[in-house]
Amino acid sequence: MGVEPQFAQAIESELDELELLTGIIQQECLYPVFQPIVDLNTGECLGHEALIRGPSGTPLHAPYRLFNAAIRHHLLHRLELLCRRRSIECFAAQSLSGKLFLNVSASLLSSPDYQHGFTIELLQALGIPQENIVIELSEQHPFDNHGLTRSAVEHYRQMGFRIAIDDLGSGYSGLKLWAELQPDYVKIDMHFIRMIDRDSVKREFVRSICNIGRTLHCNIIAEGIETLEELHTLQEMGVRYGQGFLLGRPLQDPVMGLDPLTIRHGYLQSRGGERGSAESDIARALVRSIPSVSPEDRLLEVSEILRALPDVGSVPVLVDGEPVGVVRRSDLLELFSAQYGRALYEQKPVSRLMREDALVVPSDMPLERVSQMITEQDAAELIHQELIIVQDGCYLGMASLRDLLKRITELKIRNARYSNPLTLLPGNVPINREIDALLNHATDFHIAYFDLNHFKPFNDCYGYSRGDQVIRLLGMLLSNNTSSDVDFVGHVGGDDFVVLFRSRQWRSSCEQVVEQFRQRVRELYRAHDLESGGIWSIDRKGERCFQPLLSLAVGVVHPDPYKCSSYHEVAELAAEAKKYAKHQGGDAIYLSPQRHLSQLWRSGVQISA
Repeated sequence: MGVEPQFAQAIESELDELELLTGIIQQECLYPVFQPIVDLNTGECLGHEALIRGPSGTPLHAPYRLFNAAIRHHLLHRLELLCRRRSIECFAAQSLSGKLFLNVSASLLSSPDYQHGFTIELLQALGIPQENIVIELSEQHPFDNHGLTRSAVEHYRQMGFRIAIDDLGSGYSGLKLWAELQPDYVKIDMHFIRMIDRDSVKREFVRSICNIGRTLHCNIIAEGIETLEELHTLQEMGVRYGQGFLLGRPLQDPVMGLDPLTIRHGYLQSRGGERGSAESDIARALVRSIPSVSPEDRLLEVSEILRALPDVGSVPVLVDGEPVGVVRRSDLLELFSAQYGRALYEQKPVSRLMREDALVVPSDMPLERVSQMITEQDAAELIHQELIIVQDGCYLGMASLRDLLKRITELKIRNARYSNPLTLLPGNVPINREIDALLNHATDFHIAYFDLNHFKPFNDCYGYSRGDQVIRLLGMLLSNNTSSDVDFVGHVGGDDFVVLFRSRQWRSSCEQVVEQFRQRVRELYRAHDLESGGIWSIDRKGERCFQPLLSLAVGVVHPDPYKCSSYHEVAELAAEAKKYAKHQGGDAIYLSPQRHLSQLWRSGVQISA
């Protein structure tokens, strides 16, 4: 009896898969990627989970295809031993910090392929302490499938390894497994983390797990954190550790998705109140966390997300945490509204309807630049345009044109309310708000206090109109010689200005301002005053005296954000630095050695009001 063509093709496909898998194992064509596990209280890295990828461009590149093929062809244990060795070797070669989390099938110990002492010998050769290795046992693979008992897992513990349960909640035996193993770590399955900020049932589940963890002295790790709202909710619930694309993607050379100081100080502190202008003037202020899908997901999942969020116009599509496109509500409705449309297409992959023309915007991009990017688009596309906000390429959330317009309008009104009418630069209120925002985010910055020498005699001699020209000139030079993306120029009042430098070129910027002011201000003097090198005027005692040409005194401070509690302290430091600069006479730039207020008192310096 002959073989049906479709079955013959299936047999041939299996043989091809076995040949590919065998070649991968024999030639060790595997590479690990590492995803950070982060302390949500401090932002520090607890360790990294090793995840395996097959050769790029092959059907076995994706881990689930690779391991499913190994199970079908009875090569799982050979594959796992190779994965473990490659993961440990690469972890050591890259000198990664913290602990190494290794995924291990519980049944591996009962396999004849298991090599006793294999891991210990490798760790000793590479100089990795055994207590830095965490063995992850997944609830998705039944614990007693092969008659394996707690005593078998204790074998790992006795060798000095730590034990973790992975994917808690994905099966039905999790609590029993927890009680039997008494693990050091428990990872909550990402199903309970996704949209936890909007789901009271998921919050209650996670809260219960945290309570059990505290009772059993077990550390809880939340998997699959992808949005700021999820992160905030878990922080508020007291979850200690987290893992997910928001915090860091699986990479061969891993990096943190969010800066540790941002995790510790920024987002959590800024939830309850008004953000500083450093936060509200950039794209991050627009972020709205929208659940994502992958190109392989079904259109049914997109439909469910859009039904749960009726005011959302599109759903982002991600690959390894990076946006590759969007599925728009209008496109999905058009597809499903056709006769039998839903029945025909809801099981189709997202890639069938995905658009790749969404605008991807870095989270620290100023809103003015975002607006400029949008206006450069084709007018016909503006009605459908959405923004995907990323940080270091990793998806943070979505933003709409309406949100952008609203925020820019708010900023314009706020800036107009507090701007200096002469220079239109931000005044005291936004300056103070900006300093507090930088301190709250533990941002490294310098503050430069610019003050004109001999301005009052010039103003008395030449009149207020010419004096206003001098002030506008200085404001213009400060704006032209600083980076609008990272630096902040403010007008305290009168002839006093400040610049908050986040760029490292603060000194060269100050020198350029001083030099250009020296040249440009000469245009505002009469010829004979220039020849004399100054003007004659009446001083405060009523006596006639000679006053030199206008010059700039610049006092610079490098505040310690961990020891300066508010803008009040920074302002006093800057005022003291400016006073020293003025004492030097003429054009002068003075960098104060003091970085916080207590240093001034200890050094016996009198702080002026």
